[in-house]
Amino acid sequence: MKRYRVGIDIGGTFTDLVHFDEESKKFSVVKVPTTPKKPAEGALNAIEKARIEFEDIYMLVHATTLGTNMFLGQEGLHPPKLALITTKGFRDVVEIGRQKRADLYNLFFEKPEPIVRRRDRYEVKERINAKGEVITPLNEEELRKIAGEIRNKGYEVVVVSFLHSYRNPIHEIRAKEIIEDECPNIEVITSHEIDPEYKEYERTSTTIVNAFLKPMMSKYLTALLDALKGRGFKGRFFVMQSSGGISKIDYAIKKPAAFVESGPAAGAVAVAYYSKITGDSNVIGFDMGGTTAKASTVIDHEPSITTEYEIGGKAHAGRLVKGSGYPVRFPFVDLAEVSAGGGTVAWIDEGGALRVGPISAGADPGPVCYGKGNTKPTITDANLILGRLGEKLGGGILTLKKDLAKDALSKLADQLGMSLEETAFGIVKLANTVMAKALRIVTVERGYDPRDFTMFVFGGAGGLHGVELAEELNVKSVLIPPRAGVFSALGLLLSDYRADKVRSVIRSAGDISEDEIERIYAELVDEAVREVSIENAEIKMIRQVDLRYKGQAYEITVPWMNDVEECVKAFHDKHEALYGFSSPDEPVEVVNLRVTAVGVMSKPEVKAEKDAEHEPKPENYRGVYFGDGWMNTPIYARNKLKAGAKIEGPAVIEDYDTTIVIPPNYTAFVDGYSNIRIVRD
Repeated sequence: MKRYRVGIDIGGTFTDLVHFDEESKKFSVVKVPTTPKKPAEGALNAIEKARIEFEDIYMLVHATTLGTNMFLGQEGLHPPKLALITTKGFRDVVEIGRQKRADLYNLFFEKPEPIVRRRDRYEVKERINAKGEVITPLNEEELRKIAGEIRNKGYEVVVVSFLHSYRNPIHEIRAKEIIEDECPNIEVITSHEIDPEYKEYERTSTTIVNAFLKPMMSKYLTALLDALKGRGFKGRFFVMQSSGGISKIDYAIKKPAAFVESGPAAGAVAVAYYSKITGDSNVIGFDMGGTTAKASTVIDHEPSITTEYEIGGKAHAGRLVKGSGYPVRFPFVDLAEVSAGGGTVAWIDEGGALRVGPISAGADPGPVCYGKGNTKPTITDANLILGRLGEKLGGGILTLKKDLAKDALSKLADQLGMSLEETAFGIVKLANTVMAKALRIVTVERGYDPRDFTMFVFGGAGGLHGVELAEELNVKSVLIPPRAGVFSALGLLLSDYRADKVRSVIRSAGDISEDEIERIYAELVDEAVREVSIENAEIKMIRQVDLRYKGQAYEITVPWMNDVEECVKAFHDKHEALYGFSSPDEPVEVVNLRVTAVGVMSKPEVKAEKDAEHEPKPENYRGVYFGDGWMNTPIYARNKLKAGAKIEGPAVIEDYDTTIVIPPNYTAFVDGYSNIRIVRD
């Protein structure tokens, strides 16, 4: 009997696995070190460590950081040789880009190097205007000569991106036929298949990024699936998208650019699911792992989504700097990310000031206390010195070496002229300051007041810092869900199947009728439904429209209300909320129509226990440093806490996959779903 659902999330430091047993109705979790050079090995190791038979897995959902790692230059990942064919006169669009300087006052600023070098970009005579009319027919003879050159130079992938192909793709379709005929062993990717929206730079960039990732992602996913099948796996294999929806492997291979933030997206999905259980309608998700910390928001139990992202870009205080990376137009969970994970390195700059990040010790060698050769102290080492972290992790699978951490931090302390614990506490406070910026980006900068939110804290290191971060933002309630250290992997099992479709129309709101819009929506719905048709899945449709004031270069998305005028009113209201003003007398344009099809998957049932009076007993006591000095602090085992338990701070709660610090003047309550809610006294 196939009885297991399995979620595997490959992170920068650990590979997390959560599996649900349909027979016992219980979840189990496993953490193993990530194998950066061969990530599939970590996934297979996790399954074997979970002691479940491969043939008993009927559903496996996977999230990976492989796409992001390709742009970070991870060793062992080799980019393909790419060529671009575009409209005559538009060879340099990907180099010109937009008038955005990622570093405004830096006279020596350089844009990111184009993925496709100029010598690999070709032009062909053809022209279609913005109405979709053919102005200049495709010069097929010229294209065949280009195809011959491409064949002789040994390109692996060819991108075809013609002007206004989103409106009429006839030339791209014909060009693909010719190139495939002339170059039968070369993959051809057209822009209208990947990103059928206007703005030639963003459309071309999205298609190039997709082509850049496709050979590597195809090879990786195919090899992983083959390895699973070789061990007896016969179930269904899904991959998490950056949008928070899952898809079949063939879509992930076709559009890998839609999967670069799959792990963090899964965490946001888990937050949304548990927010329904707890009744918290406005939630900040805070995920602190071994390499980075990420923040997201969930409003009315739905993760906030953005339709534009820059992959490989620089981050400043958790904010992705526009113009520093490569634009990708797919739906992404709206995230802010900072280099502040457990393995983030602390150091002293030239001015003698203590700094934290952005360099991380990663999975190999990891923090100093792992004993794998690192000598640079990290946030994990600081927490160990402060007594917040015990000397055993993962149920005892990893023994932390406190003496090594002391030696490493002592060197910093000597340079700073501070005590060991003051230095360690300074590292923790600095890390909290960095992470608080990410939390403000997804709340204050989005027009939300964090005081109106509950903060869900997860990730292996999240519980060590969550309450102090909430205090800095005046968040009144912190919730640590069960299996917090592998919460993103849990989110993989709580996700729905999803397909997103978009069509650019670019028409004045007064010139387009509801009937015409409904006709386009019908076509998009038909395309989306074909992608999410899956056995026993109920399909829900979400229809949205992008609007802007005429002349604007950006759009605002509102729900389709079956009435153009109503959508325009909603646009004015949202513009007012976001930017502090609106212009009801200005003409409004309908830019894009969007459809999201959600195939609602059955979910593992999460049952509640009845609350009862329960007096938890500490396992032991140890000294923990809280800034004002050392305190003899009770240490609790989370797996022994029952619904109704109440724990007053200071206290530490240890779990297999995470550690939770409850500072003085805070109290923790355990509910029937094993959530730990922490509030200020």
